[in-house]
Amino acid sequence: MRKALVTLLVTVLILGALPVFAQEGATELTLMGWSSSDAENTRLQKMIDTFNAEHEDIQVNLNLVPEYDTTLQAGLASGDPPDVFYVDVFRFYDLVGAGALASGEGIIETPDDFYPSLRNGFTYEGAFYCPPKDFSTLALFYNKDMFDAAGLEPPTTWDELRAAAEALTTEEHVGIVLPADFARWIAFLYAAGGSVTNEDFTEMTINSPEALEALEFYTNLILDGYGGTPSELDSGWPGEAFGKEKAAIAVEGNWTVPFMADNFPDVNYGVVELPEGPGGKATMAFTVCYAVAAESDNQEAAWTLVNWLTGPDGMKQWTDLGLAMPTRASLRDSWLEQFPNLEPFLAGAAYAHPWQFTAGFQDVLDTVNDNIQRILDGNQLPEDALEEIAEVGAEVLERAAED
Repeated sequence: MRKALVTLLVTVLILGALPVFAQEGATELTLMGWSSSDAENTRLQKMIDTFNAEHEDIQVNLNLVPEYDTTLQAGLASGDPPDVFYVDVFRFYDLVGAGALASGEGIIETPDDFYPSLRNGFTYEGAFYCPPKDFSTLALFYNKDMFDAAGLEPPTTWDELRAAAEALTTEEHVGIVLPADFARWIAFLYAAGGSVTNEDFTEMTINSPEALEALEFYTNLILDGYGGTPSELDSGWPGEAFGKEKAAIAVEGNWTVPFMADNFPDVNYGVVELPEGPGGKATMAFTVCYAVAAESDNQEAAWTLVNWLTGPDGMKQWTDLGLAMPTRASLRDSWLEQFPNLEPFLAGAAYAHPWQFTAGFQDVLDTVNDNIQRILDGNQLPEDALEEIAEVGAEVLERAAED
């Protein structure tokens, strides 16, 4: 008995989730996603518990892993992938091109209710592969107490943002927290009037005066002493640094709201749209779908789970938690009535740019992140960084065209 218990505990440590003890004859599924904040992890587990209670013939084991891409790739390569798994819109073309995803065309329920831009993000050669579970945009979080003490209003332009970051920098905290992350800097790139590629992903356009202005603005906030990266502020990500009040401003998504409620309920903060840049307003639209593995032996049960999670009722349960916004247009008004303070995120959806490029673009993302960090370390010039990013991107686009 003791040996069996030890074996069970070892299994739990390896899988990162408790196994499901399904009723006899029930179909067992694995849903794999990335480990996020405790707020999101706990709430998703509650959703799965509800599904399991309502479906005695299907029992789902939720496996949230920290090294998600590596773990998923290993599962796909082994021929024994999870039945259902997250697919970031950024990685969709890579995975559908590799034949890893089962098509949901004709299976996904009420597909026309999904916002067209989000549905199109998971459509390939006319087939709708996987429904988006939610979506998020970026906005500006600001510490109300710090702003009030400095006599400041939330910034609406880049000039106001820089001035606020400078005024709010003290011995106790910096004005703004910014990561060396393409997924944050890119909002500034678009706000400067720049772009990454042309519309059909055949040419890199990132090495431009607009991109240089955006990169210099972003990195100079830190280099000039008005900001810091999360690691410099003893934090794992910008939301944590903001919650610890080590930064007065953070550029983050609506997933930060429940994180703050759970971990830093006493912090007095507000949210506004991102400040307008030289090229106008800009933000990013991030979304993730629930995909069914092409090699899953449990296709029917897997689609039952996916349709439950992304159907009107299941999505309402999930998005009513305040973690992210519903991808179904029919839920918009009721969600906004419940979360009027999150309107800046929804307002940003009108001018948001999709976080999606061609297959193989992870190489570009890695190059951007590396170059931003090197600039912050004093080992790279912004103009040289853009030249290197453009060169790597050109190689990626060439490979994508050949495929």
